[in-house]
Amino acid sequence: MNHVVTHIGFGEAGRAFAQAGARAFDRKVREAAFREEMLAAYTAARVEGVESAAAALEGAVAVLSLVTADQALAAARDYAPHLEPDALWFDMNSVAPDTKRSAAEAVHAAGARYVDVAVMAPVHPARFDVPLLVSGPHADAGLAQLAAVGFMHVRKIDGGIGAASAVKMIRSVMVKGIEALTAECVIAAEAAGVRLEVLASLDASERAGSWTERADYNLDRMLVHGLRRAAEMEEVVKTLDGLGTGSGMSRGTVERQRVLGGLGVGAPDGLDAKLDVLLSRKQERAA
Repeated sequence: MNHVVTHIGFGEAGRAFAQAGARAFDRKVREAAFREEMLAAYTAARVEGVESAAAALEGAVAVLSLVTADQALAAARDYAPHLEPDALWFDMNSVAPDTKRSAAEAVHAAGARYVDVAVMAPVHPARFDVPLLVSGPHADAGLAQLAAVGFMHVRKIDGGIGAASAVKMIRSVMVKGIEALTAECVIAAEAAGVRLEVLASLDASERAGSWTERADYNLDRMLVHGLRRAAEMEEVVKTLDGLGTGSGMSRGTVERQRVLGGLGVGAPDGLDAKLDVLLSRKQERAA
């Protein structure tokens, strides 16, 4: 390669984004239980696997940080002193905006450039076709470098460091939440012997429409009927607890329905108006 691209972390995402000739370091290579697996992964991806972060970062112009979420900040702080001046540190980890801003402080203090990157879909089978969002003061340079690495769908969004991650994290409220709700619903339905009926009723009641329309409708129902729905959901919790299949998501629903229904503000027309009301009430409580 005519420039040095380094992977910090070489798990699923690191391997998905690997190109022959890149450099890679994963701290598991130092652990006896994982060393052979890691060396084999380096060989399979035809990357230059090294034994230390310092060796991995020497001469690197682009660094893809793809560690576990709990190690994202530590990696930036520990390895920033080894970065080349003006090197681009692409923080592609799924962590909170505040975590990214803290990591950026360490990278910028070392004289390198930090780019907030949100990976917006599973890395397999997409690999370099996966959609990425980037933000921060070095987003433009990041766009060009990621394209040079081979990523085909990279988009810059407005906002500083943390903006791209905010999209990813808040989107996960829905994506991962639906997964958790699905598990809570379907497992209970199976335990009660009514799975086919429950799924059929969901098919029959499915509402087509954009997520903007869905959000507007759902907030309308909660603002108008939240207290009654909270009472109904308490009975849902009793049902699930009786089956012994778990009711954590439903308990959270009770709380959210009760809070919104208890505001007593009605439901103004349109999503923008509803959100203005809800955010203004938040500010009132904070004052």
